[in-house]
Amino acid sequence: MADRERQTEVGTVAELLDEIESENLYQVLVEVDGRTLKIVLLKMQGYSTKEIAPLVHLTTGAIYARLDHLRKKLRKIL
Repeated sequence: MADRERQTEVGTVAELLDEIESENLYQVLVEVDGRTLKIVLLKMQGYSTKEIAPLVHLTTGAIYARLDHLRKKLRKIL
């Protein structure tokens, strides 16, 4: 983990989902698996993909693939 401080108003996946005002966005995120949501949350907190990989037991390539898949889903609804 880098030395920089990571702060965000949203600290957990549950808090992230509670903060979402768009019904369409909420629907997509509740259908996403927990590991991908954790990746999103960590990215929002400022972690790099390289830092996230060992935390979620995935390769950086797998993380990029999950985020790309989520982006494509979001583009369809937004």
